[in-house]
Amino acid sequence: MASPNLNVDRSALEQLLLKRFFFAPSFGIYEGVKGLYDYGPTGTALQQNLINLWRQHFVIEEDMLEVDCAIITPSKVLETSGHVAKFADWMCRDTGTNDVRRADHLVEEVLEARLESDMLARKLAEASISSESAPAPKPKGKKGKKEPAPTKLDDAVAAEYRRILAQIDNYNGEELGELITKYDIRNPETGNAVSEPVAFNLMFQTNIGPTGTLQGFLRPETAQGQFMNFARLLDFNNQKMPFASAMVGRSFRNEISPRSGLVRVREFTMAEIEHYVDPMNKDHTRFDEVAGITVPLLPSSVQLEDKTEPIMMTIGDAVSQGIVDNKTLGYFLGRIYLYLSSIGIRTDLLRFRQHMKNEMAHYACDCWDAEIFTTYGWIECVGCADRSAYDLRVHAASTKKKLCVREDLAEPLVYDKLVCEPNSKVFGPRLKRAAKPVQEYLNSLSAEELGDIKVALLKDGKTTVTLSGTAADGEYEITSDMVTIENKTFTEHVREYIPNVIEPSFGIGRILYALIEHSYSVRADDEQRGVLSFNPLMAPFKCLVLPLSGHSSFGKKLHETARLLRAAGVPARVDDAASASIGRRYARNDELGTPFAITVDFQTVEDNTVTLRERDTTKQIRGSLTETVELVKNLVSGATTWESALTKYQLVNTGSS
Repeated sequence: MASPNLNVDRSALEQLLLKRFFFAPSFGIYEGVKGLYDYGPTGTALQQNLINLWRQHFVIEEDMLEVDCAIITPSKVLETSGHVAKFADWMCRDTGTNDVRRADHLVEEVLEARLESDMLARKLAEASISSESAPAPKPKGKKGKKEPAPTKLDDAVAAEYRRILAQIDNYNGEELGELITKYDIRNPETGNAVSEPVAFNLMFQTNIGPTGTLQGFLRPETAQGQFMNFARLLDFNNQKMPFASAMVGRSFRNEISPRSGLVRVREFTMAEIEHYVDPMNKDHTRFDEVAGITVPLLPSSVQLEDKTEPIMMTIGDAVSQGIVDNKTLGYFLGRIYLYLSSIGIRTDLLRFRQHMKNEMAHYACDCWDAEIFTTYGWIECVGCADRSAYDLRVHAASTKKKLCVREDLAEPLVYDKLVCEPNSKVFGPRLKRAAKPVQEYLNSLSAEELGDIKVALLKDGKTTVTLSGTAADGEYEITSDMVTIENKTFTEHVREYIPNVIEPSFGIGRILYALIEHSYSVRADDEQRGVLSFNPLMAPFKCLVLPLSGHSSFGKKLHETARLLRAAGVPARVDDAASASIGRRYARNDELGTPFAITVDFQTVEDNTVTLRERDTTKQIRGSLTETVELVKNLVSGATTWESALTKYQLVNTGSS
């Protein structure tokens, strides 16, 4: 896979997006709040198209069960799921300004800047350009602040920087602190030293009700609401396994230092799937449909070798070689690849990176990120995690509610199991109110843990157990006369198990921004004319309707054309601003990504024919109004192509495109 190449002037693109109100900082007249954005008409339509295609590609085609769950989540739910204790990033503070930065992003930013400076210094040296003849540094940032002269690094230092960057997601807080100290990492905006990294929980906390006694959080993901309803969903699905639930909704994360536009925000739209599967059979009935798809994979083993070049491999080979853990996980990687490519993401700027051990979420046993290359570098846009049975298991234990599947067995299952039985004459009187919590604790232990207790009782006649998170927390002594631990034979006619969960999780805002960058270009003959080449299904507006001029005879046909398009299910936008030339109106709708334009002119008034312009080629054809509307409908749906239309209709010579 070649090095990523994306020729986009981000500054020009951002001006275009703001001018055409794709999105803008929220509360702008009050100077805004970092990490919060409002979508305008164009951005809203683009986001909705992303979601509609996602729903068609996954929910409808995969027969998923879509739900919509509460945003405000009681603290107990997120304590049980582990988010209260573990949903955190590492932050550090500027010792001079008290400005807060996310530690891993700070290290990454500084080391990447040093490597870029090193590369420039080497190029200057190779070209034998002296520092005196080199171009003067241009001002950057605040007035008077200039870029430092390029600095060449020692080869060993440059190699070490690259090794660190290849594993940047694998460092914990202590290790990030060591890197900051060892390499003198400072706030690049001020030059000040930064403090040691500390953990910061990313959830927004709130009170539920007027008393303040019930604590809650704005949900950091949609997954927990789906897990809460697992039993109902299983019943709705007639107890059949496997199956999947899905949800699109807002999530909230109190990012440490939101920046990079839509890439890192505090409120965003997620689309998440929870696919429930038998832990003893993670095959997928449709796996063969994606097995032959070749995708760029960056396994953790490659990253640990300090490499960042993906391996091109079929999904089938990745699963058979154990790089991807199972067929269901592999199936969803393939489906994610197909979805992203179908909406217009460039596949040469897409890779699947496996999480390394230290960055793995507390609930996951394997996880791959679909990362998309943008002007901000590689950004995670989709996570595909095997959450094992973690969530259902912990919620079942906390609520004492069964979140499991019951399966009738063709043949009875006979097995031996180590069990602990209390001696009621001694166990209860001795432990009193702690008797029930201690018994529940002993029953929850694995065979190995129970075996260790049995060994201790045989050897010493006693052992100690520690309870936490119960009404009787503390240490309790268990003696050999209180319990009997021995193997017993069981026969089961019904198998009961907690499903594992494969979870594809989509960050809609990040995908939307990456799609905008991948679709952006400028006209070859005019760099001031930006174009967003969305495919017709994704385009916010499918067809522009405009008059050749402001002549009064065009009004009736103009609105008739728009009405016919909308009646055919084609979103149309009328641009009849008489103050702008037709070329200027074409140009500003190219900036909106509108793929087609119908022009009403003097000939339309005479014979009811119109011209149809295509955005990317700027070529125009002419046909009757009714057949042109039908053609646009078919072009938008994908039933035909512009290339095919050019063979059936005569080109119109015009200098106004």
